[in-house]
Amino acid sequence: MDATPAEIARAYFDALAAHDLDAAVAVWRPGGVDRIVGDRDLVAPDGLREYFAGLFGAFPDFTLTIRDLTSEGDRVAVRWHATGTFAGPGELNGFAPNYARIAIDACDVCTVQDGLIVRGDAFVDSGDIARQLGLLPANGSPAQVRLAQLASLGILARRALKAGEPEPVGEGVWVIRGGVPRTMNVYLIKDGDGVTVFDAGIDGMAPAILAAAASRGGVTRVVLGHADADHRGAAPELGAPVFCHPAEREAAESPASLRDYFDLRKLRPYARPFYERILPVWDGGAVPIAGTVSEGDEVAGFRVVELPGHAPGLIALYRESDGLALVSDTVYTLDPQTGRKGPPRIPHPAFDQDLDRTRAAIHRLADLGPRIVWPGHADPVTGDVVAQLRAAADAPLP
Repeated sequence: MDATPAEIARAYFDALAAHDLDAAVAVWRPGGVDRIVGDRDLVAPDGLREYFAGLFGAFPDFTLTIRDLTSEGDRVAVRWHATGTFAGPGELNGFAPNYARIAIDACDVCTVQDGLIVRGDAFVDSGDIARQLGLLPANGSPAQVRLAQLASLGILARRALKAGEPEPVGEGVWVIRGGVPRTMNVYLIKDGDGVTVFDAGIDGMAPAILAAAASRGGVTRVVLGHADADHRGAAPELGAPVFCHPAEREAAESPASLRDYFDLRKLRPYARPFYERILPVWDGGAVPIAGTVSEGDEVAGFRVVELPGHAPGLIALYRESDGLALVSDTVYTLDPQTGRKGPPRIPHPAFDQDLDRTRAAIHRLADLGPRIVWPGHADPVTGDVVAQLRAAADAPLP
């Protein structure tokens, strides 16, 4: 008779209690993932073997006892207790043995399929373990209070550097400005019970985006104006499905931070090495695309407008009722080499796929008759918007 999921899970923990790594990994499907929540993922068999070999090397008297075990279907919850002395000879995450004693109460949830564990989720209080090891001060101690104060200052400093507070730009629409200086624009659009995020700025802006979205119902989806590194940057961390134009899908899902048509030789000499280094820093990495949007689609009360040129699948969102246009990088309102702001202009040729199509896209945007244009960077175009757009489309390159 085949072993039940509960029996498989018990065999795994009995093997760990006996420090028998061969038996422990034998009940795992190769490629299965054991997630230590908040810490790391271990991929069976090698990741599990390496992790527990290190643990047993650092805590040679490590003991483990199952408190209780509950199963339902293919999932098994195991509540366990462990003790040990950090006596070595092995180190722990670079820390030398200090003979501290630990006592851990934790819970694992294992998923078993066809007689093997395919996934584990270990819920362990790593902060409590660190305090027992003397790596963190005790709760409530003066040292812990000072540490919390320093951490709070650090969080506030990072927030100040990464992104500001949301600013209203229209009915139910806000902009979050990020980067140093704050020239990366991310837009929140009220959408039912939550918000749609249009463009995702740079890596590091996610906490500010999520905080602003939380008070407005949370992020329901992300729509990329295009897939450049500084427009998809925070998307992987927003925990919502991501959409883009079909022509941007391949780039969005690619790990590359530089598009294949970028030509940084067109930048001034001092700016070339800066962008070579900063684009990967801004980039949050490849983004799985849940679906696509195209010309005429509706997004949170806005109409999708295709404006290819700067990027092959660049889109804008336009709302007829108030003439508000969110246009990603259809136009720039700053010089990316000097940071100087000014009237709208053609995106810099170093980052532009097709100059002629870009000029046509700016004219097409002007044809809509927008009353205010918010780009992907810096400040909006206001005043005689149409005339400024046409002048930008027809202007010679600097």
